[in-house]
Amino acid sequence: TGKRQRSCITCGAQADKVSLLRIVRSPEGTVAFDPSGRAPGRGAYVCSAECFAAACKRNKLDRALKATLGSDDYDRIAADIAVHGDVARKM
Repeated sequence: TGKRQRSCITCGAQADKVSLLRIVRSPEGTVAFDPSGRAPGRGAYVCSAECFAAACKRNKLDRALKATLGSDDYDRIAADIAVHGDVARKM
């Protein structure tokens, strides 16, 4: 099977799944950063922490995930992405 390209919801940059950051709305309705890229639910992809911040400002995440996110959701996801970024840089 060929690798399907995913697009960043903010800038539209296309990349394969593993090089993008996935935010997922679970079947229960909770929204979280998905470092594995395999969590069940509706996913949205961003290419960087900067694009995540821009997506938050423009409510692109709410639309992509068909959910209403509060500022606490954004803060929690941003913190998870920052931690993930630090881990990725150390590898």
